[in-house]
Amino acid sequence: MRFSKRVDLFGDEVFAYFNQRRRELEAEGRTVFDLSVGTPDFDTPAHIKQALVDASKDDANWKYSLHDKDELLQAVCAYYERRYHVSGITPDMVMSCRGTQEGMQYVCAALADPGDVALIPDPCYPVFRAGTLLAGATPHYYPLTEENGFLPDVTTIPDDVADRAAYMIVSLPANPVGSVGTPELYRQIIDFAKAHDIVIVHDNAYSDVVFDGPRGGSFLDYPGALDVGVEFLSLSKSFDVTGVRLSFLVGRPDVVAATRKLRSQVDFGMFFVEQDVAIACLTGPLDGVERQRLAYQERRDALCDGLEALGWERPNCHGTLFVWAKLPGGRTDSSAFTMELMEKSGVIVTPGSSFGPHGEGYVRFALVLPPDKIREAVRAIGAAGL
Repeated sequence: MRFSKRVDLFGDEVFAYFNQRRRELEAEGRTVFDLSVGTPDFDTPAHIKQALVDASKDDANWKYSLHDKDELLQAVCAYYERRYHVSGITPDMVMSCRGTQEGMQYVCAALADPGDVALIPDPCYPVFRAGTLLAGATPHYYPLTEENGFLPDVTTIPDDVADRAAYMIVSLPANPVGSVGTPELYRQIIDFAKAHDIVIVHDNAYSDVVFDGPRGGSFLDYPGALDVGVEFLSLSKSFDVTGVRLSFLVGRPDVVAATRKLRSQVDFGMFFVEQDVAIACLTGPLDGVERQRLAYQERRDALCDGLEALGWERPNCHGTLFVWAKLPGGRTDSSAFTMELMEKSGVIVTPGSSFGPHGEGYVRFALVLPPDKIREAVRAIGAAGL
């Protein structure tokens, strides 16, 4: 028996190793601070949990869904108006996904044929690369560098590469680097897409976790965005429903329709109970989302202030649940440093190399512990001489 070559496209899953080692350290009685995975530790709001309970009592909700409820599609449209002040989103511009992780695979396959070029940020969330490779497309990585504020720079992409590109993935606020887009940057990206006939796929998972400036927004708010692109709206981080996997592809109708067509070949749609949970998120109060943003900012400050006091270069984090930190003391091997950090201090982070070649020399911290625990973790780092 042999397996397909697709399996060889991917290395071992880094988070699985760290989870196993964390359990071993805890079994040894060690204090562990797991800042590797971006799973929110806040409680899910009561009205969202109640929506799940109520929906589960309706026998009709336990059938094959096969479609998104009209109420759900309308809720997404209304949410774009209420939250982002984006008007003109209609139900044919919306489809549900079982999280952006799943949706990214389908939209990549809908946009690219084997051999096509796809423009991918480096560093990036790994599914951007995985979805591209599974679609048979060839990634062309555009670097997110410290010199450019860890932001996309389309002027660095050669014209001949851009002309062959089927799509460009943009993720702002950006995981793992914590950068936040500007109106000028979005306008530049839209002009670039029009000039080269490229579809923009914008990952907007962290629009509600933006620090030090204006509230996060939507790519679709900018003139011309609906002509060239789609956006993933994720409910996971804003409403603490990561395990339910609630996401939506929103934007250019023909891209949404093509993605829906592919997905329908292998998936009967989002469970109706989950759809009702999503409606509760989209139509419910948003004051808790703002309180949570401020809590994340307090955590960001505790970590960045603490690391800087230890002699680290101040990390980058203007948004997202993540802090992007350069290795201290002139170190260059992020995997080796991550292992050393875990064994000596009990602090678990993710090596930057896991996110692409330009991630080497950095590590990613996730803001998933309260400020007092983060300060305790920083003290452990200092006590370990790191």
